[in-house]
Amino acid sequence: MLLVLGVLFTALSENFFTYGNLINNVAKNSAFLLLVALAGTFPILQQSIDLSVAQLVTLTGVVTAVLIPDFGVLALPIAVVVGMMAGAFNGLVFTKLKVPSFLVTLGTLSIMGGLSLIVTDGSSITFRNDMVRDIATGEWIPFVPNLVLWGLVFYVFTVFLAWRTKFGRYCFALGENERVVELAGAKVDRYKIYPFVLSGLLCGVAGALLAARISSGSASMGEGMLLPSIAAIVMGGTALTGGVGGPHRTILGVLVIAVLQNGMNLTAVDPFVQEIILGVVVVAAVALSIDRRKIDVVK
Repeated sequence: MLLVLGVLFTALSENFFTYGNLINNVAKNSAFLLLVALAGTFPILQQSIDLSVAQLVTLTGVVTAVLIPDFGVLALPIAVVVGMMAGAFNGLVFTKLKVPSFLVTLGTLSIMGGLSLIVTDGSSITFRNDMVRDIATGEWIPFVPNLVLWGLVFYVFTVFLAWRTKFGRYCFALGENERVVELAGAKVDRYKIYPFVLSGLLCGVAGALLAARISSGSASMGEGMLLPSIAAIVMGGTALTGGVGGPHRTILGVLVIAVLQNGMNLTAVDPFVQEIILGVVVVAAVALSIDRRKIDVVK
């Protein structure tokens, strides 16, 4: 699909297959989507879901913007810690109170959105710090924007977690059969909380980098990230039924979504029609990736 989209938009727009567009638009813009999609991959891998990822980005971005005038660069790791704490809260409510992850994160989505509105008072918080801005917009490696570099670093990190750690193996196992993991003697609740903490960490990084890039924070800065991230996850091959896929596949889904959105913009597709096309892509991706052997009844 990625190849087909590339050929199609190259034929339709002379500006698509250029270094400037592929690096400055597709790669740099998809870095945020990659981080958010990687954040959502691990909960889905264990057959849960985190619907609060977009608001996590917003909350941590706002925290970054508020703290930078006083803390400078230190505001970035502080914001990441805030994201991890929010993710841990999601995981604890999900496991200890036995509330479905869908409902927990649907509730915290609203809570985080409200907190962001209170902190910002409904307006943007701007700041000026060249060192912080350079972390997101600079090029520490020639011809490789820092945003792309950060995305690749955390992509490698999550792939390592998925395939070379006990945590990763248990994520796959929980998605396949939680009862078997429990009988194997694993601390199930602990390994069900970790994916939400990781989700908070990655969304915290995305929020901090986004605030650093635009030198501001607002209650709408993470808007529109949830649907594309879920689309990227399932298009990459991580089934919503859990146990199948992983972050190594998520990057392919992210590239498909990024190329699709960029190509539609270059070919002047109506923004309202773009929403319809993206929705169709999500439905098609779920239909193609879902493991129907695990489902006896569809409701």
